[in-house]
Amino acid sequence: MNGAHSLVHTLLKSGVDTCFANPGTSEMHFVAALDQIPGMRCVLGLHENVVTGMADGYFRIAGKPACTLLHCGPGLANGLANLHNARRARSGIVNIVGDQATYHRPFDAPLTADTEGWARPVSAWVRTTTASADVGRDAAVAVQAARTAPGGIATLILPSDASWDEGGIPADPLPVPAPTAPDPHAVRQAARILREGRNVLLLLGGPAVHEAAQHQANRILQATGARALAEQSNARVARGRGRMQLERVPYVAEIAIKALAEFEHIILVNAKAPVGFFAYPGKPSHHYPPTAEVHVLTRFEGDALAALTALADELGAPEAAIPDPGPRPEPGRGAPTPEGLARTIAALIPEGAIVADESVSFGRGFYAETHAAPPHDWIHLTGGAIGDGMPIATGAAIAGAGRRVVNIQADGSAMYTVQSLWTQAREKLPVTTILLSNRKYQILIGEYAGVGANPGPTAMNMLDLGNPDLDWVRIANGMGVEAAQATTLEAVADLLSQSTSRNGPFLIELVI
Repeated sequence: MNGAHSLVHTLLKSGVDTCFANPGTSEMHFVAALDQIPGMRCVLGLHENVVTGMADGYFRIAGKPACTLLHCGPGLANGLANLHNARRARSGIVNIVGDQATYHRPFDAPLTADTEGWARPVSAWVRTTTASADVGRDAAVAVQAARTAPGGIATLILPSDASWDEGGIPADPLPVPAPTAPDPHAVRQAARILREGRNVLLLLGGPAVHEAAQHQANRILQATGARALAEQSNARVARGRGRMQLERVPYVAEIAIKALAEFEHIILVNAKAPVGFFAYPGKPSHHYPPTAEVHVLTRFEGDALAALTALADELGAPEAAIPDPGPRPEPGRGAPTPEGLARTIAALIPEGAIVADESVSFGRGFYAETHAAPPHDWIHLTGGAIGDGMPIATGAAIAGAGRRVVNIQADGSAMYTVQSLWTQAREKLPVTTILLSNRKYQILIGEYAGVGANPGPTAMNMLDLGNPDLDWVRIANGMGVEAAQATTLEAVADLLSQSTSRNGPFLIELVI
């Protein structure tokens, strides 16, 4: 048995059964092993940033890591932006990165690179394995690292001779540490603040915005009168009827500062105290009041559900129904607006849908209009590196095993990873992309005002996606995806309804 065979056997034994791949020469023995050993679903992406983004989206829905297959240091480098997003989402991923054979590396061939150096900033664990006998052992450790709460990126670098040499030994799965149990002192402290304090905010992140944790948070809110917000960007939020009507910390600095101004105490539950996405001249980096006290109930690695349950019990909070959000909205009508599109989505997505949101500026107010939608999951761009929406939608669809994914996607960021459409077509995935075609980098136009700059014609030309216009129907068709253009919300509603009742992907170019 060679090292590559031991790698595949170990991954499968450790529960990793999906591989997102863009392979090259150094990985050919791994590719051959994937062909010879049954059990691994292999999904091809036509760019490494698609591959890493798919693995991110997969983890967010499946709750377990997939592996990636990346070609040497430059292939890893191509995928770094979405590994950055995955790190911010605290997604578990096992990167398998090929490398030059150990004896060939001193000759400094063209693809020789500092692969470990590129991997470390986005990885919780990095190792280069140089002997085939160690590949299985190290792969088991990589999976353990990826699955350790809250989830991390493990990068295993394999020189090609470690894969092709005989002597591979499959390894058994390693135990995964449980999330950190609640600290009784932190629970009592939070309970005291909620009993005695005024204007208390529960700031929820990570698994604290999953469905079971929300029910415990709702007990706390109903018993104390405290308020809750979700972090501005979240890996996965349980939303819709039967879930809390959570809003997010606003993106825009002035709005966030105003929204948080009333709070005297902020209790963090797997969340970080709110800071600005960027610095702006004359504006504070922290968006909560300088007089507010920040308390930690659980850190990122903590068991949010157990902590919120313990806190609700400490308060003696009775079981409480989540308030009804009212009737399901009707689809929007007329010219496209953010509110109208949000109502259309809420009116038409099926129960159990997944919304992958990279709408950036257009979609900031979508939450308020979608609380009465059927139960669904909403996943965000978490790290700010655009080009995540289409890949995470693709990976989420693979993990969702038939659940409809609606990707709300800005046109500028879509061009970063447009190859995702090809994978959706090849895999016949149930993804509906609502492509927001404003033909400009709209968010950057707003950022000019935020930093106090005064753009002229040259600057505005760099934010313009026209001349020529991107033809999204033809782009999608060229990738094998059916598509149509819409200029009204009625047309969006019709196309969205049709797409959710068919197999395979569909793209709606919404001209806004």
